[in-house]
Amino acid sequence: MSIVVLGTVALDTVKTPFGSRKHMLGGSAVHFAMSARIFTDVNLVAIVGKDFPLKYIDFLDRKGVVSSSLIKSDGSTFKWEGQYKDDLNVALTINTELGVLADFKPCISEKQRNIKNIFLANVDPDIQRHLLENMCSPCLIGLDSMNYWIHHKKNSLLRLLKKVNIYVANDQEARQLSGEFNLIKAARYLHSCGPDMVLIKKGEHGVLVYSDKFIFSIPAYPTQKVIDPTGAGDTFAGGFMGYLSKAGNLSQSSISKAAAYGTVAASFNVEGFGTERTCRLTMNDLQKRLAYFRKCVLF
Repeated sequence: MSIVVLGTVALDTVKTPFGSRKHMLGGSAVHFAMSARIFTDVNLVAIVGKDFPLKYIDFLDRKGVVSSSLIKSDGSTFKWEGQYKDDLNVALTINTELGVLADFKPCISEKQRNIKNIFLANVDPDIQRHLLENMCSPCLIGLDSMNYWIHHKKNSLLRLLKKVNIYVANDQEARQLSGEFNLIKAARYLHSCGPDMVLIKKGEHGVLVYSDKFIFSIPAYPTQKVIDPTGAGDTFAGGFMGYLSKAGNLSQSSISKAAAYGTVAASFNVEGFGTERTCRLTMNDLQKRLAYFRKCVLF
């Protein structure tokens, strides 16, 4: 089954101890799509400006991402500039330019309105709500956000939580939105806000999955090569939601496998800048690394 992802398509400028890139393809929807495409057809909903390179649109098309709802508007593309120093878990934001994203109103086709799987990647919660209200009876709705929206549009985000099945947040965001430092308590509170399931991403420490039926944690994949962690969380979400879209159910077994696939997909993301590694990702790559990961976590 297909999936719709709403999010950002950006021009990222990133510097890490291992090098730098300027205006490379990035954004929450792009990183999500690079892993979700392995499992299902991905329909990308986003906006770019007139300065967005055509080669990046061609790249998305070659990767099988449906970009018919990628709006090309006057103005400048959303840009993010960040730097990682000694601690690669912490990104220092140097500059953010919203550009055309500030006035973005998602527009999708009638066929896309009937797609049953949706992921609302990191973007203004009012934009997320606008898309969701235009979908026809979706079955699986995932939601991501960030600390900026938690601080500036908390009420909008809380209203949206009542309408989704899965909420994905990192540990800092979960603590900020819930007011709880303990992540189990934070997950319990966020679950009480509406979603059937809460996933708390913990970076190099893995992910916590919480629902009223089960709770479990999966460690991060033990990678020795971390070049650029930008988009790792979105790549995890793409693997997770992509697998669930293909599985067609929310059993504990499917959730566990989806979390494992998401974790493995994210481990590829950090091995290169931007989409340099995930653009070459195949199902065979995921399967090989998943087999090794299983041996690592068995006890």
